Amino acid sequence: MPSPRNSVSPGATPKRGEVWWVRLDPTLGSEIKKTRPCLVLSTDVVNQHRRTVVVIPLSTSPEAGPPLLVPIECAGRSVVAVVDQIRAIAKERLKERLDSVSPNDLEAVEEAVRLILEL
Repeated sequence: MPSPRNSVSPGATPKRGEVWWVRLDPTLGSEIKKTRPCLVLSTDVVNQHRRTVVVIPLSTSPEAGPPLLVPIECAGRSVVAVVDQIRAIAKERLKERLDSVSPNDLEAVEEAVRLILEL
């Protein structure tokens, strides 16, 4: 995946199902670090009206192991959504839009979130 270029303006409005490069540092403990692609999970209404968005980091490292590591396609590559690392981030952490996931992949991530949070 190509690396991010410039920081997005604070007024950027990502959409649910999009993948953005996100600056996750600084982090603590076992949180996923560095700038990496993240899937936007919060609804478009929330994304428009709040200064934060809910994201799930993506990784190319680990093998898929649902419900914690859900396999999806992003920018033509197989990656995993690290569902237990879900977090709210300030929009200022968004760097640039990378891709959107398929409706099937988004549904698989949604189901994994329901499972790990017992919703």
